Amino acid sequence: MTIEHDIKDQRLAEGGRYRTQWAEQEMPVLRQIYERFKQEQPLKGVRVSACLHVTAETANLMRTLQAGGADVVLCASNPLSTQDDVAATLVVHDEIPVYAIKGEDTQTYYKHIKAALDHKPHLTMDDGCDLVSTIHKDRTELLQDIIGGTEETTTGVIRLRAMEANGVLKFPVMAVNDSATKHFFDNRYGTGQSTIDGIVRATNVLLAGKTFVVAGYGWCGRGLASRARGLGANVVVTEVDPLKALEAVMDGYGVLPMQDAAKVGDVFCTVTGDLNVLDKHHFEAMKDGAIVSNSGHFNVEINIPALEAMSTGKRRVREFVEQYMLNDGRRINLLGEGRLINLASAEGHPASVMDMSFANQALGAEYMLKNAASLGKKVYTIPEAMDKEIARLKLLAMGIKIDTLTPEQDKYLNSWEEGT
Repeated sequence: MTIEHDIKDQRLAEGGRYRTQWAEQEMPVLRQIYERFKQEQPLKGVRVSACLHVTAETANLMRTLQAGGADVVLCASNPLSTQDDVAATLVVHDEIPVYAIKGEDTQTYYKHIKAALDHKPHLTMDDGCDLVSTIHKDRTELLQDIIGGTEETTTGVIRLRAMEANGVLKFPVMAVNDSATKHFFDNRYGTGQSTIDGIVRATNVLLAGKTFVVAGYGWCGRGLASRARGLGANVVVTEVDPLKALEAVMDGYGVLPMQDAAKVGDVFCTVTGDLNVLDKHHFEAMKDGAIVSNSGHFNVEINIPALEAMSTGKRRVREFVEQYMLNDGRRINLLGEGRLINLASAEGHPASVMDMSFANQALGAEYMLKNAASLGKKVYTIPEAMDKEIARLKLLAMGIKIDTLTPEQDKYLNSWEEGT
């Protein structure tokens, strides 16, 4: 059978299979869901269009959905995050249509989204809301078949909540990102480690002694700041939220407005989900040789057009480093074209944290199919009981035991009569 696809090279499939198997070893929770799905077939006959980072971890999620009976199509959620060998193994060994090529241009990226939507999905699975927004803007004829969707990342949830607030969201979506076993772990530990990994792979700079500026102190920023400090960097946080800024101060970091941080920073990384966090006036204040990167979902956090306009030229000095020369002789180094540096030059989150995130995706899809009839056209969070079950399975896989409440303790916590 010929599987429709648009990938770099099918001959990469064997290497992709090894990479996927390596990741699977670190994904015991998803493996347990895979075995149950294989037996119960909860997704049987359901067409799923997924727009996710095409990585080894995602491949294991796709295989789990397929084992549950789903008819799956996958496209990339970022032009630089695709692992071409993984895309090949999904096509060749799993017979899953994949539309993703690392380094694809914007036109190809949206052609691939269109191909995934041509699948006429019952369920969407997004990382950044590009599938959902494209359906609502350009493919409204698909709405009649869609039961619901799931969303993986903070940026996508922000977009979805804006759609809900404006009354334009036409089907329910599970905000997988907002579950505790996703953002506490994936965003903090996954983004923290993989972003540092991406910056170091791209540049090979020593972070010890450098001033490392983290823009945004959400869960991604917390993790990134922690890992940068662990490698000996002097960490400065910039924020617009006074509560998060106060938390950063209490956690022992310097907190500055970006205009002031721009003057002292050696390495910058944005993790806010907003646009133009690093702008022209910041570039004008930066040191010669400043390193600028982003680990938010879209490449709008750094105003690259402004940097281009104020530069006399640029050159690629390393595989993922574009060096911009300014009029006064200063150089600013942009990593990974301003895209997710943890996926552009590294491999994204470690499999052990994606294990929990993709367990949320798989169970979120199952929950959506079971409960869509009773759900409104809103953004929903994963039920707390499901979140705790994923945490329980993860602990079990790690060989860690915890206490349980005695009947007496449980009764006390659920009563109001007893006091001092």
